[in-house]
Amino acid sequence: MYELITTDGRAKRGRFTTVHGVVETPVFMNVGTVAAIKGAVSTEDLKAIGCQVQLSNTYHLHVRPGDRLIKELGGLHKFMVWDRPILTDSGGFQVFSLAGLRKIKEEGVTFHSHIDGRKIFMGPEESMQIQSNLGSTIAMAFDECPPAKEQAEYIRPSVERTYRWLVRCKEEMARLAELPDTINKEQMLFGINQGGVIDEIRIEHAKEIAKLDLPGYAIGGLAVGESHEEMYHVLDVTVPHLPKDRPTYLMGVGTPANILEAVERGVDFFDCVYPSRNGRHGHVYTKYGKLNLFNAKYEKDVRPIDTDCWCPVCRTYSRAYVRHLLKAKEMLGMRFCVLHNLYFYNKMMKEIREAIEEHRFIEYKKSKLADFSAGEN
Repeated sequence: MYELITTDGRAKRGRFTTVHGVVETPVFMNVGTVAAIKGAVSTEDLKAIGCQVQLSNTYHLHVRPGDRLIKELGGLHKFMVWDRPILTDSGGFQVFSLAGLRKIKEEGVTFHSHIDGRKIFMGPEESMQIQSNLGSTIAMAFDECPPAKEQAEYIRPSVERTYRWLVRCKEEMARLAELPDTINKEQMLFGINQGGVIDEIRIEHAKEIAKLDLPGYAIGGLAVGESHEEMYHVLDVTVPHLPKDRPTYLMGVGTPANILEAVERGVDFFDCVYPSRNGRHGHVYTKYGKLNLFNAKYEKDVRPIDTDCWCPVCRTYSRAYVRHLLKAKEMLGMRFCVLHNLYFYNKMMKEIREAIEEHRFIEYKKSKLADFSAGEN
């Protein structure tokens, strides 16, 4: 469970104990959607760069290779050879992203597979059953992620239904935990707060889900069309109404600057595809912001990607060499960039934890943001 070690303003430094190990928070969860990090990064690599938690996706693993097959093979941890915590997203975001292929009812959602077009039905019970088959450490509740800018006439009934779905998720998880063949009987359920950018709905929903006494709570439906300022405002009004003695997870966010701003507002858990997606396109994070290694000015640059970095790539290889690999379309170049970016994120989270412990987080945040803005000399 969650231990709040100390605070620095609203920023929290915590420790989350699970059946698969301890997570030091704030933490960035490395996104392995289909039980792998895109970019040829292995589980051994992830341990070497300080990854504490991996995130995989219920919908994608249900479609391929199939959650029942993964259960037959011993669960997701054995399947991907990862002995640390795994969080599985419920599939709710895919319902949002497949808007043109879905039909939402009280029972759940009918939509079509992006792989072969076959019809799939998923509701709270089905999502919990799939996540139970996967045996993840943390299972996310099944929800609808409405567009951030939707009107209250749409968002309010959507959020009310998401609450009813959460109650059904909790009941189904309790039932599954009693079955003899359940892989992880200690699986934890996190509820998800929704409400677009409407303060009243966000706050009401946060108060209601807090009463369910869950192991953790997420804030969903952000980074889906609203501005950064609107996202920060939602955190300002919502996080105070979620339990401080439980982890708070901001789903799908974000840039290094987003993370710093959200930590200041009391968020513990983060995930985002940015470091791996950007890395695969030659965009790498450094102390002084993001670089595009495809730029010609790096053709003869013998410096590492980041002169302050001790990742496996920066210890050995030059920008010129990594750029050459990218230009030659060698997979190694993509792998190097993804490895570096994930190391950068995990290292930044370690620095954030230390800054909160030493009650200097605001100074740390200001310094990091100033460096990002300054750019490289």
